[in-house]
Amino acid sequence: MAVEERKARLERMRHSAAHVMAEAVQSLFPEAKFGIGPAIEDGFYYDFELSRTLVPEDLPTIEARMKDVVAANSPFVREEMDKAQAMELFSAQPYKLELIQELPDETVGTYRQGSFVDLCRGPHVDSTGDVKVFKLTGIAGAYWRGDEKRPMLQRIYGVAFDTEAEVEDYLARLAEASKRDHRKLGKDLDLFSIHEEAGPGLVHWHPKGALVRQIIEDFWKQEHRKRGYDIVYTPHIAKLDLWKTSGHWDFYRESLYSPMDIEGQEYIVKPMNCLGHILMYKTQLRSYRSLPLRWAELGTVYRYERSGVLHGLARVRGFTQDDAHIFCRPDQLEGEVSEVVRLAGFMLDMFGFRDYELLLSTRPEKYAGTIQVWEEATEALRKVLEHLGLDYVVDPGEGVFYGPKIDMKLRDALGRLWQGPTIQVDFNLPERFDVNYIGDDGLEHRVVMVHRTVLGSMERFVACLIEHYGGAFPVWLSPVQAIIIPIADRHLDYAHELAGEIEQGGVRVQVDDRTERMNLKIREAQLMKIPYMLVVGDKELDTSTLSLRLRSGEDLGSVPLPEFMSRARALIEARTPDKL
Repeated sequence: MAVEERKARLERMRHSAAHVMAEAVQSLFPEAKFGIGPAIEDGFYYDFELSRTLVPEDLPTIEARMKDVVAANSPFVREEMDKAQAMELFSAQPYKLELIQELPDETVGTYRQGSFVDLCRGPHVDSTGDVKVFKLTGIAGAYWRGDEKRPMLQRIYGVAFDTEAEVEDYLARLAEASKRDHRKLGKDLDLFSIHEEAGPGLVHWHPKGALVRQIIEDFWKQEHRKRGYDIVYTPHIAKLDLWKTSGHWDFYRESLYSPMDIEGQEYIVKPMNCLGHILMYKTQLRSYRSLPLRWAELGTVYRYERSGVLHGLARVRGFTQDDAHIFCRPDQLEGEVSEVVRLAGFMLDMFGFRDYELLLSTRPEKYAGTIQVWEEATEALRKVLEHLGLDYVVDPGEGVFYGPKIDMKLRDALGRLWQGPTIQVDFNLPERFDVNYIGDDGLEHRVVMVHRTVLGSMERFVACLIEHYGGAFPVWLSPVQAIIIPIADRHLDYAHELAGEIEQGGVRVQVDDRTERMNLKIREAQLMKIPYMLVVGDKELDTSTLSLRLRSGEDLGSVPLPEFMSRARALIEARTPDKL
């Protein structure tokens, strides 16, 4: 069976599993009110309003009832009726009534299996007996329609596959993902924190996390300067009128923070960096000879995200984009986009991401500009991808309001996709802000803008790094690269002497001079994911060596300091994610 056919069949089965679960819940909780129950990647969920709060111990009971529904092998039967009939059928289901009222058509589709009927477009498998192997995996709260002002429902998650082996493999990956959760590791490794009293979705970077971020940003700046980018900085707030001119106020208002009054003028915190770069470009006449201009900014922006979707570093309200804007002539566009794609691939490779997916995101339902301009911009991106020989898929309607884009979704060690680099072509903002250059004919011509990130947001990228490596960063990114563990107090002077030489040699090192047992210190250093543990005792003191242990637990025995330094420096200078 072709991959797409199997994907579609699994999606039908998982959607059907959600209906099977809903029937099981209804039999256990007759008073249940039903939200929605879609298929999702690897599984399904359904939202319920119930008379009591579910606990994990309820899941086996619901699963057992689901198996009864499957065993009944009831056919999924599609039925159609007019809105009035549907309103009567679902008169005791307020969430379904709301959905029915919003349907554009007068005919309403439902699916019935056994005694259970649900509002649904389908499609489904033939019968409940076609729902194969499933497992309920968790319970979470979910606001109705994602709105925190609406009722909080209880969401039950499950997975469904063809075989027990696939379910077991999924559950093993789920357990590994839990161990790698950046929110847990961020706390355990003392990297960052988020405080309700300061506001949800706002990140506080601790010294170790800030150091990881600084290393990434320094490397980012270095590589951009090599490629002809200039680093710029723009303010965190700007007058509201600027965002009205750009179209952000009309297209993204739900994601923007409320205006603040400053001396009678309305300002907002910036959701994007692009407008500041446009204003700087317009401070002087630009010749065609001076293009392209490549301006890069690690710019912090602020966007409103509902509290229900905030997720550690991965979904926040204030974040720093590794942003850049390229102002170029139309004849330079394809070359500039090609170089950005190459740079993004290089950056991902350096951080250990060698597998990613490319999407060409096209015109959304709400957009600025003309269809002709959109087609030109989309075709330019398509040509770049095809010229570079890259596989991609079209992602219909997922462009931003001012232009199409290339999205690069990077795949982590567990096979999960994360939003990474994005490259957007923009003919619209230059039009709105009258952004021009003087051509070789002496006349003004519109520039083309390329908006791009090659990592994404720093917060989300660090979250992805933490989970990709399980907190065990490559040596060059580790905030502490080595820790010296003296066995007794008489070895302290030697430990500090070693630390000075190691630090001077360009390796970040600490001395654990606590009065604790050596084995405890080693174990705690392993838990902190420190690459190298350097144990020193009488033997090492007498021979001017150190006992080298790796965070993996491997004991390499006594080695001279120069040998250790050569080993560590080679990995640091190569910026390799390979083994220690």
